[in-house]
Amino acid sequence: MISLVSFVIVLGVLIFVHEFGHFIVAKLFGVRVLKFSLGFGNKVVGRKWGETEYLISAFPLGGYVKMFGEQPGEEIPAGERRRSFSHKPVWQRFCIVLAGPMFNLLFALVLFFVMFALAGLPEPVDTTTIGNVAPGSVAERVGIRPGDRILSIDGQGTTTWEQVSELVRKSKGREITLVLERGGKRITIRATPAMEKVKDIFGEVVGERYMLGIIRSDKVRYEKASLGKSVRAALIQTWNLIFLTVMGIIKILQRVVPASELGGPIRIAQMAGQQLEAGWMNLLYFMGLLSINLGILNLLPVPVLDGGHLAFLTIEGIRGKPLSDRAMEMAQRLGIALLGTLMLFVFYNDILRIVQRWMGS
Repeated sequence: MISLVSFVIVLGVLIFVHEFGHFIVAKLFGVRVLKFSLGFGNKVVGRKWGETEYLISAFPLGGYVKMFGEQPGEEIPAGERRRSFSHKPVWQRFCIVLAGPMFNLLFALVLFFVMFALAGLPEPVDTTTIGNVAPGSVAERVGIRPGDRILSIDGQGTTTWEQVSELVRKSKGREITLVLERGGKRITIRATPAMEKVKDIFGEVVGERYMLGIIRSDKVRYEKASLGKSVRAALIQTWNLIFLTVMGIIKILQRVVPASELGGPIRIAQMAGQQLEAGWMNLLYFMGLLSINLGILNLLPVPVLDGGHLAFLTIEGIRGKPLSDRAMEMAQRLGIALLGTLMLFVFYNDILRIVQRWMGS
């Protein structure tokens, strides 16, 4: 139930932000907006204000803004052309289409700013406390546990994780003696570090070094920050996540990241529920991350997505005339087929994860 509620909140907000971007810029350029819908398909609830009908539709995975004169080949009376989307200059149509993804990126920036302004800037706590032990690692075999605090290695006191990493690396594979604190008691453990591959966030091997298979605690503290510092931190956070999202797409295309890592609505709902249980700040961060993903994915040059429309408008701007109706129709069909295939694939991944979890429990 928590997953469903959080999923509806997150997805509803992000779809609204995206479609509002198209809506407000279309209105700014004088385009008549006929419909503003959250969801696709049959109308569930609807009301008309002014010239626009606002809808909540049956299928919730998306939304749309229907503008006057946006259909190719649509007959527009001469007196109405000033309100027609297709009769606006290319640059204005480009801005209207671009506004959806850009509003998602800006929304993430605002969310991060609010988080940092209210809670402060997160600073990692430099500690020698172990946060996790890798399955099958040296540490697991010798009995090291999450929550243990490393007091010394071979008689040298350790107060930072950098000291721990350096002493393990310098062992060069010989046995070392660790003094740990566990539950208020000191225990001594001997372990022999093993040469392991070092991987980056995408799973690519970037080197090798001697390791025990331990990860430090991810505990953080929050320090109050001025509005200026909060803005700067929000800009950095947004840019970093945009970069990681773009690189993640590239790594998937390069097959560095397996396609099995892709998730769909079920996985999003599960993750949203977990974040809500962890607290509203976690849910806001997750919403910001998802908003960036939605913005970047919509910029991909795939017909049906905003990026596909932007590509068509770019070609029109260069050629001085739009592509033929036939070419546009074929591209749209291809885009629908690609998105349909992707949706089936991510649903398959989601269901497979659930089945594997049930079989493993």
